[in-house]
Amino acid sequence: MSEKSISHEELKQLQAKYSEIKHSVNNALAVIMALSEMSQRRPDYAEKLASAVLTKAPQIVSSLQEFTEALNEKVGPKAEGLPTPVA
Repeated sequence: MSEKSISHEELKQLQAKYSEIKHSVNNALAVIMALSEMSQRRPDYAEKLASAVLTKAPQIVSSLQEFTEALNEKVGPKAEGLPTPVA
């Protein structure tokens, strides 16, 4: 079994990417939560909520897949504790 090593710079890049993804996931969920609350008070917001979920959810999944691919490039897909990418 060959072990891959990761440089300090590569680790910093992965940390920055993770931070970006965490921020965008948090923002997307905040929008969804706000629209959920609004749709309880005003049913006309239900359509905006559905639209937000349909656009934000795939963006979240795509961001997480991109990060997983970048991480797997650096440490390998079989590294212990890391998810294996789904094709």
